[in-house]
Amino acid sequence: MAANRTWGFFFMVKLLSLCLIFRLTGSQSPPAYWNAAHATFYGDMNGTETMMGACGYGDLIKQGYGLETTALSTSLFNNGLTCGACFEIRCYDSVQWCLNDTIIVTATNFCPPNYSKPEGNWCNPPLQHFDLSQPMFRKIAVYRAGIVPVLYRRVPCVKSGGVKFKINGNQYWILILVYNVAGAGDVVDVEIKGSSTSWIQMSRNWGQNWQTSANLIGQSLSFQVTTSDGKMVQSDDVAPADWKFGGVYEGKQF
Repeated sequence: MAANRTWGFFFMVKLLSLCLIFRLTGSQSPPAYWNAAHATFYGDMNGTETMMGACGYGDLIKQGYGLETTALSTSLFNNGLTCGACFEIRCYDSVQWCLNDTIIVTATNFCPPNYSKPEGNWCNPPLQHFDLSQPMFRKIAVYRAGIVPVLYRRVPCVKSGGVKFKINGNQYWILILVYNVAGAGDVVDVEIKGSSTSWIQMSRNWGQNWQTSANLIGQSLSFQVTTSDGKMVQSDDVAPADWKFGGVYEGKQF
């Protein structure tokens, strides 16, 4: 009798353990693989502190990103190459702090490492960490938690309208901010063409700002934009011949 009780006890423990593992790995069996990370938040509910940032974007509200944004730790930021990518995130493994919701955010900023403290440096490599806008954090976790474990995966970006090109610089140097990119979201290559030139390879300056020293003033401008999944979209004559520095022009979308 005692042996039967002991066997029954261990069977129940094993069953409960399996149920717990199933719960933590996600009972919805998502088609894509989920990765483990942690998430915090920065800024207030208005998101003022999330504007601008290391990806080179400006007013995130006007540019269509809203407050559905995140800063990435060093290992995820990839020196700015991940700017514009979209992530689905949900809190897990914390009954006390997790809320039953998921969010989709765009990478728009960098969470810098801190080597001055022995612990609590969530954005130091090789840790994978999301520093969310406060409104996004509060959708998946209780505010007082401060930091929570999360599961995340890359998802396609859904944007309204076409890819946007903001032209900055001067007569000797052109800097193009590429934003509002759907699909993979993160741009890995940009080429530009004037109405009197062939295609010119641009180089990435920082974030999603791409540069060339070619003199293209007085020419209409076309662009080829390639994202990390290898897809390329060509937008012809996006900017007219009388384009202006500071102007924003809209091309085709992925």
